[in-house]
Amino acid sequence: DLRNVVEGDPSPDGEGNLSLARGIEVGHIFQLGTKYSEALNAVVLGEDGKSHVMPMGCYGIGVSRIVAAAIEQNHDEHGICWPEPIAPFQVAVLPMNAKKSHRVREAAETLYLGLLEAGVEVLLDDRNLRPGVMFNDMELIGIPHRVVIGERGLDAGRLEYRRRTAAENEDIPLDGAVEAILARLA
Repeated sequence: DLRNVVEGDPSPDGEGNLSLARGIEVGHIFQLGTKYSEALNAVVLGEDGKSHVMPMGCYGIGVSRIVAAAIEQNHDEHGICWPEPIAPFQVAVLPMNAKKSHRVREAAETLYLGLLEAGVEVLLDDRNLRPGVMFNDMELIGIPHRVVIGERGLDAGRLEYRRRTAAENEDIPLDGAVEAILARLA
């Protein structure tokens, strides 16, 4: 008789009981048999000393499924919280009112180029949008690190830094900002 396993069934290895959990298939293996190996004349020498057509198999990994699984495991009520190794960008630079302030625009471009030169994957969000819209977009996208550049911060010689998963912002010095950000990258 065949039946589906249920929660609490004995484990096949005899140690403990089975528990059921949701999962996602990110890869699979196909057994192809000898159809293709016969066509390719792919043979292997057997223990009997004779040539045998080898059975073939292949595997596939669903890239979009890996992304879906990563998002499912790494999000909050505001959006995606990308793990740094698979994030589309490591740092987002957000200049506030860059269209109106040459100083903010210049500081943002300098930081952007400095981070690029240091090998950081960085997004410069130079859209002319309200700060709240930009912040919400960055949280939704889930870039792990955000740096905000504004007039008041520049007046104080500071930039506003926030890790995507942190509750609070922190100030970092304008001078040495690239090094300060690099120190915070995983």
